[in-house]
Amino acid sequence: MESQNNIPDYSLPEDRVPLFEAEHLGREEKAALKAEIAGLLKARGATLIAHYYVDGDVQDLAEETGGTVADSLEMARFGRDQGGDTLVVAGVRFMGETAKILSPEKRVVMPTLEAECSLDLGCPPDEFQAFCEANPDRTVVVYANTSARVKAMSDWVVTSSVALPIVESLDAKGEKILWAPDKHLGHYIQVQTGADMLLWSGACVVHEEFKSKALFDLKAVYPDAGVLVHPESPAAVIDIADAVGSTSQILKAAETLPHETFIVATDRGLFHKLRQRNPGKRFIEAPTAGDGAMCRSCAHCPWMAMNELTALADMLRSDALFAANEVLVDPQIGERAMIPLNRMLAFQA
Repeated sequence: MESQNNIPDYSLPEDRVPLFEAEHLGREEKAALKAEIAGLLKARGATLIAHYYVDGDVQDLAEETGGTVADSLEMARFGRDQGGDTLVVAGVRFMGETAKILSPEKRVVMPTLEAECSLDLGCPPDEFQAFCEANPDRTVVVYANTSARVKAMSDWVVTSSVALPIVESLDAKGEKILWAPDKHLGHYIQVQTGADMLLWSGACVVHEEFKSKALFDLKAVYPDAGVLVHPESPAAVIDIADAVGSTSQILKAAETLPHETFIVATDRGLFHKLRQRNPGKRFIEAPTAGDGAMCRSCAHCPWMAMNELTALADMLRSDALFAANEVLVDPQIGERAMIPLNRMLAFQA
């Protein structure tokens, strides 16, 4: 296995993670705003597609107006397959880009283009290109949480739900992997498959905050609780888990495992759907406190939090904001990025 020591750490420093406090609206104000947004979506012929990590009211609104709530891959697939010509993506920028890549003929807009992702930001395209060029004998596999430019440099794009079987398949063919950008997910897959993987050194600001010692302490208080962990978490946290998986896999585990109480190590945005689907079960946030904790995210992505009802309404009300918040991908980059995305979709099919 090649040494990882010569790869710089691309985890975002604290000063690059925005401080964002979600607004608090009253029940009547929320209801009025949701009704207005529903009307604006209809007037613009737009379909709202939301990620599991955004505000619960935005998730509900997506489903109530004929859109969907899903993980990043299903968001893009839904947008591609539904009949409308305008998509409103409530999530982070790479999700809007992926939707545009898979639906280049459609207009894709977002409540705010400032909604970034620490994994995307931690994988600068020019530096990643140099990394690939320095390792030309490796198959390039990138996580969906990357820019369109990085996807266009890859052989495969994967999501957390299909990354493991895809790498397992490549390893069985004797291929050596260049993996980016999440080092924790990459390490998890490396351990599970035994594949020869050279890992980029990025991390999610939410999942990297979870602490194993504090999780052990919480588990002592709730000894019968199941532990559900996203594989973007550190290895010591993953080791404690009863189930490890993507957002959709965590949802399934919560429904199928026998526990009545779960400690969940992923973005707290997922708790809205967990509680909706499992009204008789209890869900507790895994701790982000403990030795070395900085609480840059406190279990909620600050960029996901930007997808508020007011931001969505402001964008839909204003022709100028609607135009300014359109997601654009260079057609040549989009065509190149479509190849590894379609490769993943074909594998999953």
